[in-house]
Amino acid sequence: MAYHDWQAEFEKYQQTPEYQLINKGMTLEEYKYIFWIEWTHRTIARLAGLFYAIPVFYFLFKKIIPFKEFGVYFVMGMLFISQAFAGWIMVASGLVDRPSVSHFNLTLHLSLALALFGIALWTALGHKYGFEYQKAKWSLPSKISLLGFVLIVIQIIYGGFTAGLKAGHVSDTWPLMFGKLIPPNLFNSWINILESPQTIVFIHRWFGFTILILMPILYYIVKKNNYSADIQNGVKWLIGIIVLQMLLGIFTVLSYVNIVIALLHQANAVILFGLAIYFIHRFRALHKNNN
Repeated sequence: MAYHDWQAEFEKYQQTPEYQLINKGMTLEEYKYIFWIEWTHRTIARLAGLFYAIPVFYFLFKKIIPFKEFGVYFVMGMLFISQAFAGWIMVASGLVDRPSVSHFNLTLHLSLALALFGIALWTALGHKYGFEYQKAKWSLPSKISLLGFVLIVIQIIYGGFTAGLKAGHVSDTWPLMFGKLIPPNLFNSWINILESPQTIVFIHRWFGFTILILMPILYYIVKKNNYSADIQNGVKWLIGIIVLQMLLGIFTVLSYVNIVIALLHQANAVILFGLAIYFIHRFRALHKNNN
């Protein structure tokens, strides 16, 4: 864009609460930096939509995907659209009456992205390992994997709340907050678990330990029941990645939310989310083979 185009866009941004209350005095060059981050994010999203839509319609036209199996791909398409709409709502929520986006809208945007990723991964695993698992009973390892998946989803939701409220800046010490292991008044109202930055970051700090405790139980079961070496090693890797995730979270706190560490923490959460889906699918498929 030419200089006058940049200046026109910058002047529009200067009318927003975010600029007037948080970024007052921002230079044009600093505005360009956040502009290009947002532009890149939106461009990648549009490209992802094209990489979904073009192959799907081609495979349908060539009957590589039978029309009766189109349902899951239709759901993916609806998630793409919903994700874009949620992103628009999220951005709009920070440009009208408040200087930041709603943490609920941010977490919805994140959750829809993960739902899309999860369905795509589950479908890909079905194509690789087969769909006969649908007839299998739920084995104990698959139940534990499902529980771990639910716990990971809850933890990611609270991670979204933490990011949206900038709750990671509440305290830069660990394990103590404000000099105490459990600060007072965290749960004096139920709304705190949804609105209070202190309560939300406290939950996010400690809830992950439930996942860490659960995974050695899963490893004990697969070891005791003589699952294959690749499954046993996979669970070991899963435990290691959970430990890494917790360390990244701790270092994010101690660094006062260093952006690089925080992004690694977020990326590793997506890896954990995907691994949980993988193990649910694998244990279901393995149990099918034993029926």
